[in-house]
Amino acid sequence: MRIGILCHPTYGGSGVVASELALSLAENDHRVHLFSHDMPPRLARAPGPVEVHVAQGSPYPLFHSTPHDLAIMSRILDLHRSEGLDVLHAHYAIPHAVSALQVRSAAAEAKLDPLKVVTTLHGTDITLVGNDPSYAPLTRYAIAASDAVTAVSEDLRRRTTDNFEGVPPCGIEVIPNFVDLEEFCPGAGRAERPSAVHVSNFRKVKRVPWLVEAFALALEKLASRGADAELVLVGDGPQLGEARRVAQQRGLEGHVKFLGLRDALPDLLSPADAFCVASTEESFGLSALEAMACGTAVVGTRVGGLPEVVEDGVSGLLSPVEDLAGFAGHLASLLEDRGRSSAMGAAARERAMALFDRRRVVEQYENLYRRLIGGRLAS
Repeated sequence: MRIGILCHPTYGGSGVVASELALSLAENDHRVHLFSHDMPPRLARAPGPVEVHVAQGSPYPLFHSTPHDLAIMSRILDLHRSEGLDVLHAHYAIPHAVSALQVRSAAAEAKLDPLKVVTTLHGTDITLVGNDPSYAPLTRYAIAASDAVTAVSEDLRRRTTDNFEGVPPCGIEVIPNFVDLEEFCPGAGRAERPSAVHVSNFRKVKRVPWLVEAFALALEKLASRGADAELVLVGDGPQLGEARRVAQQRGLEGHVKFLGLRDALPDLLSPADAFCVASTEESFGLSALEAMACGTAVVGTRVGGLPEVVEDGVSGLLSPVEDLAGFAGHLASLLEDRGRSSAMGAAARERAMALFDRRRVVEQYENLYRRLIGGRLAS
């Protein structure tokens, strides 16, 4: 199949999933083109045969900002005219699904080969951007006009149909995020010092300062019993400074490490006793899944699609979103009882293998594409 993928060039879930999907499809001998306004990090270091089209547009005095989306649309249309595409897969409703639909319309006007549009909803395109009154009508149009729509969790499908009147639940197919079980796998063993790790973009929704406060409470519980631990924070973003301030106020020097952006995630995830998710909103929880694949138990908040990924009490421990003491207690219990954390980590790896294996989920996308293309693929 000839497949085009539109995505944001980010370290976040949608950019990671789109990049890994492109690489997996190319590995399965499909012709894959990825379109973005910058090079996605996961593709920048990958050897796979995905053709990446970085379209940034040209600055013009009338524009307040460079019109990346228009440049991407133009590049897709040019490629479709010269080489042809069967499917255009947009990751995120705004702007990518709207861009894909405009390309489909332009291709039909020019009497080019039919082009099918698949839109994958990842979360904030529905819960934040999509619900904004400025964008809600356009989001509703993008969902209704797409040839197929997928959501990364059952929770996101439910919220989409609740928030956008006229969108039937049966019109959205749940295809979960996935993980490469060969890349994300258990390492040699646990670190000598009990540790928890967190990976995110440090946006407000991730609550990294709140997590540092929870770790301080957990450390107090451990210290009262003569135990010790550390928290490793990986990533960068708006709340980095606030997280550092909380760590300093709580006297956590020597207990909290700020590593910044890193690519070698399996080497950081597998030695940890717990992976922490303190978010107020998670449509899926890709970073938690990657930790689970590395054999690391999850301590998280019971929000969004995270309970679909983490089986509470088996592969991790979940608490209500505002329960700071409960979160800290769960974290302390896994840092202190390393046998329990290892058992939960093994269960987490088994769950990742059973439900979220890359090959199995990519096959679901391939089947979706084939259903849309139908007899045209055989011809």
